[in-house]
Order: sequence, then C-alpha cells, then structure tokens
Amino acid sequence: MSRIAKYPVQLPKGVEVTVGTGEVSVKGPKGQLSTAMVPGLSLVVDNGTATVSWDAGQSHHAGTLRALLNNMVVGVSQGFERKLEIIGVGYRAQAKGKTLSLSLGFSHPVEYPVPDEITIETPTQTEIVIRGVDKQKVGQVAADIRGYRPPEPYKGKGVRYSGENVRRKEAKKK
Repeated sequence: MSRIAKYPVQLPKGVEVTVGTGEVSVKGPKGQLSTAMVPGLSLVVDNGTATVSWDAGQSHHAGTLRALLNNMVVGVSQGFERKLEIIGVGYRAQAKGKTLSLSLGFSHPVEYPVPDEITIETPTQTEIVIRGVDKQKVGQVAADIRGYRPPEPYKGKGVRYSGENVRRKEAKKK
C-alpha cells in the first residue's frame, strides 16, 4: 500500500488541475504542465486539494502519480531552480540569448543550446542559474552542462552543483 499517495496535494491560489481522459494537466501563473494517467488510478479535485485513489493492485503507481502531481503544482506556482559552480583557472560561462557559452579548458568553447521553457542566467562568470517550470527538465539541463566537465577528484576542477561535496584524492607520492 502506498504511503505517499495517502496525502493530498494542496493547490495554491491560481493553480488549476484538470483531469482528462488518460491525462492530468496543471495550469498556473508560471505555465502549464501535463502528464499521463496510469489506468486504474483516479484523481479527485475538491476544496483546493487533489487526492489520488486507486483500484486494488494498482497502489504501486499511486505514489508516483502523487509525486509527479505535486512537482507539477510546485512548478507552475513557484518554479524550480538549480545552481552550478565552475571551478578552475580560465573556466567561465556566459549566457548569450538561447545559447550558453562555456570555456572549460578545451581547445574550443562549448556552445550549449538552451531548450524552450528553460532560462539560464550567469550572475558571475563562474555561476550558472537554471530556472524552469518542469523539475525533470531543469535537472536534465543541469546534468547535461555538468557532464561536459564533471569535477575531477585531484584538484576539484570542473562544473559542480552548488553545495556538492567532491571527494578529493591524495596526490601520488614520490
């Protein structure tokens, strides 16, 4: 039995949930998101809350649907944000419209095309702020950018998440 699905999702003011045939859509001040419904699950919306209910044997999908619905509600009302830090001499980032230019120690600059519904800002040359409505897209963009030069364990140079702890190795001894 799902424990997560027992809790209702609180809907803030301005957020509207619509249940269609095989789809749930959430509309709010920051945008609109939708996801597919799993057969055997139903969603009841009343008095500013949304509750997931299920048929017998379908409870293992109920918690996932509730978590996805909660992420959509938070996304369209507040949005999601992920911060990256760049560490290394000569490593820098610059946002140019719908592209992010990264200098990461390669012989050429890396040009990352920014997807739709995602905004990227560079407050300083060594910070990248990724914002969007969809939690999965924001996380995937951050992972893609980090994947160009992940932090290496000896000097710690590279692109890392803000607050990420990089385990450092001891240098080779003579």
